[in-house]
Amino acid sequence: MSALSWTEALVVGALQGVAELFPVSSLGHSVLLPAVVGGTWAQDLDVSSPESPYLAFVVGLHVATAVALLIYFRRDWVRIIGGLVTSVVRREVRTPDQRLAWLLVLATIPVGVSGLLLEHLFRTVFSKPVPTAAFLVLNGIVLLVGERMRARTAAPEAGTGSEIEADHRLARLPVGRAVLIGTAQVAALLPGISRSGSAMTAGLGLGLSREDAARFSFLLATPVILAAGMLKLGDLAGPLGDGIRPQILVGSLLSGIGAYLSVRFLTRYFERRSLRPFGIYCIAVGVGCLIWFAVR
Repeated sequence: MSALSWTEALVVGALQGVAELFPVSSLGHSVLLPAVVGGTWAQDLDVSSPESPYLAFVVGLHVATAVALLIYFRRDWVRIIGGLVTSVVRREVRTPDQRLAWLLVLATIPVGVSGLLLEHLFRTVFSKPVPTAAFLVLNGIVLLVGERMRARTAAPEAGTGSEIEADHRLARLPVGRAVLIGTAQVAALLPGISRSGSAMTAGLGLGLSREDAARFSFLLATPVILAAGMLKLGDLAGPLGDGIRPQILVGSLLSGIGAYLSVRFLTRYFERRSLRPFGIYCIAVGVGCLIWFAVR
């Protein structure tokens, strides 16, 4: 019997594609959904187990999500990578593309190092239903606080300029602020804390508009998610992937499609709308799960 049913693969694959980019924590939902459903779901979808086949499934979902982001921001990444290459070859940082490339590199280092050192520990220790629900409530509070900080700093909305104009605005970020926004992603090692939500909240607090904060968080997420998946491809190719590779393929396809549609929606949503609905959602779901775990 497979360690991952088709129903589980379809539901979790679709959920991952949406929750990874919405500021609601995909890892938190991956822990809470099986715990709420119970039964074989709680056994099959246990991310805290060091040798769970579910980990191989998650690898495929992460790679698919990163590919979707690369496809959506393909023009940006062509310019950014081109800027990085020319910067290295010419030993200069003069153009906006060169500067944005180095900002993304520097801002990714803290979460990359933290992930290598702490991901396994945090996942096995904290990826339990009750702590995850509590962290999801905290994530909601952080999102609401982020909106209050944006109101106090009176960050102007960026408008609906071109992608190049948006990247040029981001390229003007001071290095220290870019690194702080990137470092905020470290909080997402805790299940229930959103990577995009943490980065966006930090961006809002440092004076970015919602649109630019969202764009920068998505650009930051691309190498982080891709690296997380690529570093664990051995799980997918090894024994943990045996017997569930068809489910991984279908779940990853759904995750990629969901991620592409999500980022397309969110880049437009944050041109005019706030994080508040996501904050309220996280608090409501987190509190609801805590009550459910207490009374069942």
